[in-house]
Amino acid sequence: MYFKAKANSFNPIAKVNILQRNFFLLFLTIACCLLPDDLSAQDSKKKPKIGLVLSGGGAKGLAHIGVLKEIERAGIKIDYIGGTSMGAIIGGLYACGYSADELDSIFNSADADAILQDNIPRGNKTFYEKYNDEVYALTLPFQNLKVSFPKGFSKGLYNYNLLSKLTHKYRNVNDFSQLKIPFLCIATDVETGEEIVLKKGSLPLSLTASGAFPSLYSPVEIDNRFLIDGGVTNNFPVEEVKKMGADIIIGVDVQDDLKDINTISGGTGVLAQISNFRTVEAMNRKKKLANIYIKPDIKGFSVISFDQGKEIIQNGVDACKPFVEAFEKLGSNYKPEKNSFSEEKILVKGIQIEGYKNYTRPYFLGKIRVFPGKKITYSDLQSGLNNLNATQNFSSINYRLVGNEEGDDLFLKVVENPVKTYLKLGLHYDELFKSSALLNITKKNLLFKNDLASLDFILGDNTRYNIDYYIDNGFKWSFGLKSNFDQFSKNSKTDFKGGQLLNALNRNSINLDYLVLSNRAYLQTLFVQKFLMGGGLEHKFVDITSDAAGSIDKYIDRSNYFSAFGFLRFDSFDNKYFPKKGWYFFGDFNSHFYSTDYADDFQKISMFMADMAYVKTFWNKVSVKVQTEGGFTVGENQNHINDFVLGGYGFHRFGFFKHFYGYDFLSLSGDSYVKGSITADYIFYRKHHLNFTANYSNIGQKIFDNKEWITNPNYSGYGFGYGLETLIGPIEIKHTWSPETRKHFTWFSIGFWF
Repeated sequence: MYFKAKANSFNPIAKVNILQRNFFLLFLTIACCLLPDDLSAQDSKKKPKIGLVLSGGGAKGLAHIGVLKEIERAGIKIDYIGGTSMGAIIGGLYACGYSADELDSIFNSADADAILQDNIPRGNKTFYEKYNDEVYALTLPFQNLKVSFPKGFSKGLYNYNLLSKLTHKYRNVNDFSQLKIPFLCIATDVETGEEIVLKKGSLPLSLTASGAFPSLYSPVEIDNRFLIDGGVTNNFPVEEVKKMGADIIIGVDVQDDLKDINTISGGTGVLAQISNFRTVEAMNRKKKLANIYIKPDIKGFSVISFDQGKEIIQNGVDACKPFVEAFEKLGSNYKPEKNSFSEEKILVKGIQIEGYKNYTRPYFLGKIRVFPGKKITYSDLQSGLNNLNATQNFSSINYRLVGNEEGDDLFLKVVENPVKTYLKLGLHYDELFKSSALLNITKKNLLFKNDLASLDFILGDNTRYNIDYYIDNGFKWSFGLKSNFDQFSKNSKTDFKGGQLLNALNRNSINLDYLVLSNRAYLQTLFVQKFLMGGGLEHKFVDITSDAAGSIDKYIDRSNYFSAFGFLRFDSFDNKYFPKKGWYFFGDFNSHFYSTDYADDFQKISMFMADMAYVKTFWNKVSVKVQTEGGFTVGENQNHINDFVLGGYGFHRFGFFKHFYGYDFLSLSGDSYVKGSITADYIFYRKHHLNFTANYSNIGQKIFDNKEWITNPNYSGYGFGYGLETLIGPIEIKHTWSPETRKHFTWFSIGFWF
């Protein structure tokens, strides 16, 4: 049965429900009134997110480090970072957790020259590459019969390897928001001029791309786009950092204002001015978006002033003084963690190489000297990349390490240099070969993969040539063909007859015309990854004549010789002509087994030679080189065509001719010899050298059989000289004398030896 209560009837339970409802509504109303104020209070106490924007500016960007020092001193925690060019590099490392002091140490210890160019140590070059750098004064690359130049002065390999090492623990992070501090950087598409915001991918590659200053560095390829310095399109990415979620922006601007013609310094200054045309106007708008805008004093510095880093960093510190109070309001007790700079070993599990066509996998492995299953450091990797870069066969080289539980996989990506033909020029003068002008043509990938063909044609007082064909198979056996033709005319105390001709003519010296043609076929490989070891067969034609012979046959020799040879080479000198550090060892073996025997005096002989030297520098000015060498012949040698010959200075290494101070060219000879020397070289001004050398020798017939080689030296000489390093090679003057003969000789040598 359903009953409906009257409106005015009394119901105690309903009355209680009404009271509860009213009480709840009252509580809800009060709570609603209080809640917005409470939330507002909480919002007002919520810590704002702080974004840091760092502009580009090359070396001037080191001022960012000074600003970061003051930010840390105030205890400010940065929540987002955006940077361009040098601002990207410093910002990216800071986002990985490096403190300002650690960044200071990193850039203070970095090689300022290597930052700007691919500084390839001489020890990372093959003997061919050493020869290439130490013979030719000018190299012109040709492509499609036109002179071709690289798109950048440097590939930036040193910078890339340094950044890879410093960001190693983030090598598997492809999203920059996952760094210790979320980060982004700016680059520019060199083909379209489009601004590229880099938030994902390889961090070191992105940082390198953002800092690829036009013409100084080659463009960096990322996702099939070629990127250069982000400063061209957006040198102050303040809008992007705001989009990341920043409430407050601290902006640091190290960009130059536009300069007049008198204050633009050099080619890089012109490029910087061109780059600034667009960015200076944009900066006037962008800087208004920064809550704290810091402009360090960077007048007097350029984009390449890395050698003035300490002063630039201090200017960054000084620029923060007007913002001390603002920094204090943003500060907390935040302190960055310390990082370790220890270089850990990396176990390489696999190697993948991408982008090559005209070279083989063993070629690459032989150059980088990294093999699967091997533990390496970033220093080892940098050395290997320098080996690869020294070939000049690649216009771009980069890599990445991808870590896994077992180790790291190395992914190497190269872009082959389209230039295959080179024209090279050189000049030289010495007092053996006299004036010489060198024309070289070099062709790579002529017939096979990994090959190189080179022709030196030398015009002057003595026409000569060198022909080389070489297939470089890396860590596998490599094959080469070599042909050399040398000739000179000289008054000589060596008659290449063991003194018999001079005795017959009753003379101390005779005029000689000396001609030698040598052809070699050889195999070579690396031994313990440091020494070059090889051997092969040689044909040599020797033609020596003298008009002084009179009624005697003017032909001293006109024979073909055939021999087997072997060699062992190592050379870590940092400079061939004026070394400051390093050592070398040359060991040679020749077994002469056949001759056409023009003079009817040939017998089979074997010759052994060794030459080694060590250099160390003291006080960064004085280099001391200690050298010792020697050779001996096994077998009865009545033919003296292949005797060792000492005397003179300034000619290139060939045959069995050796330098010796105090004696004229071709003064001393024998089938065995020992020689020792010590040289002190003083750099009294940049590229200017003063040097002093003392050398001593025993030379003669079978001096190792009768212990003559360990007696007091029979021959000694001293030399005092001046040397100047120039674009065409060293210019040297040597004044020498010997206490035995009391004769003085002054020799001039100009340009690289060839």
